[in-house]
Amino acid sequence: MRYLYIVPALVLLFLGFGAAAFADNGCEDPLGCVEIAPGEAIEFGGLLNFSGPPTRIAIVEAIQLAVLERNGELLGRDIVFTWEDSACSEEIARDMAQQLVARPSIVGIIGTNCSLAAKGALPVISEAGALMISPANSSPFLTSADREAGGLYQPGYFRTGHNDLFQGELSARFAISVLGVATVATIDDGDPYTTGLAGAMAATFTSLGGEVVFQGEVSKGATDVSEIISAIAESGAELVFFPLFEDEMRLVIQAIAETPALKDIFMLTAESGYSSEYSQTAGDAAIGLYVASPHVSGAAYEAFLETWRQEIDEAGPSGSSHAHAFDAANLLFEAVEAAAEERDDGTLVIGRSALRDALAATENYAGLTGALTCQDQSPHAGDCATGEALAIYQLTAAEIQDGNWPPPVVWTAAMAEGE
Repeated sequence: MRYLYIVPALVLLFLGFGAAAFADNGCEDPLGCVEIAPGEAIEFGGLLNFSGPPTRIAIVEAIQLAVLERNGELLGRDIVFTWEDSACSEEIARDMAQQLVARPSIVGIIGTNCSLAAKGALPVISEAGALMISPANSSPFLTSADREAGGLYQPGYFRTGHNDLFQGELSARFAISVLGVATVATIDDGDPYTTGLAGAMAATFTSLGGEVVFQGEVSKGATDVSEIISAIAESGAELVFFPLFEDEMRLVIQAIAETPALKDIFMLTAESGYSSEYSQTAGDAAIGLYVASPHVSGAAYEAFLETWRQEIDEAGPSGSSHAHAFDAANLLFEAVEAAAEERDDGTLVIGRSALRDALAATENYAGLTGALTCQDQSPHAGDCATGEALAIYQLTAAEIQDGNWPPPVVWTAAMAEGE
């Protein structure tokens, strides 16, 4: 492996080292400027969950490839990243965001990969005049400014990860058009991600003529879901949609397998079920599980995978957000190129408001995940993805028992559009 392994809370260098300094001298940007002296590196921040499964690291490795593609430089300066661990926690992410914005040399931040962590980090980052672009947040609340409905949007937030309004719609259309079900039960865990996705699926399912017969919530770290499973069995639901995290997802699947009344129920979940690590620990009860998750294809993506195999790992990436991370890094780098100005003495000046404006102006960028255009209106404020890079997969015995990866695609967003 060519790169240094990621250690949280340390300044790690992809292809260089340096430090920049913040100053207001001559800065006319309303949010202030980052000033980088001649010969010093351009520093970025990263706020990701390093406490979870190894698939989380694929996001960082994808960013490394974006750096490598530029030969480690931006505007003739080395690229440096300072990484912090959000632990997928609202409180910890808030603290780590404060540490990042306290470094006046940091130009922009890539993160988070947990919607709950974004809830904690966003107010800090936005109030500091900084910018954050996420490769993996998907909660509809994060790009909604409707505070009464739970909206969390803050200026300076962008994402290349899809909005779950898209994934919820895809999941609902698949349930009705392909599986032919008329009733659904949903389970979330109170997290902005799971509640947002379950709610989006339920809303579309209802709009298409289906009936949501049960909506329940499990606690994170729960060890017994028998009450909810019994309620689902009594509800008559033909499908259960549970976009939970790995441990709770495994618990629900096992409980369904042990409930004879649910032997014919369809099971549909989301990204947490799309990883080779999860498939190896899910057990036979997960055979047949449908998973709604990102899906990327095309010549550019195949070239990206070939580079990955050469530079990172011959097995290729695991998880679902690596291509979105590559796109996020490139959008941020291009925004810096558009916003930066160089003084006669070689000092690089990057206005924080100008950087936000440059990223917001992104239109039809040819990313790995599709044509990216950053929107500015709620409920999609900061959304740069279109939702086209999504699919429904199904775990089979080949993945669960034999370790084959990836699972087969059974339906895509393109198929949904062609209905």
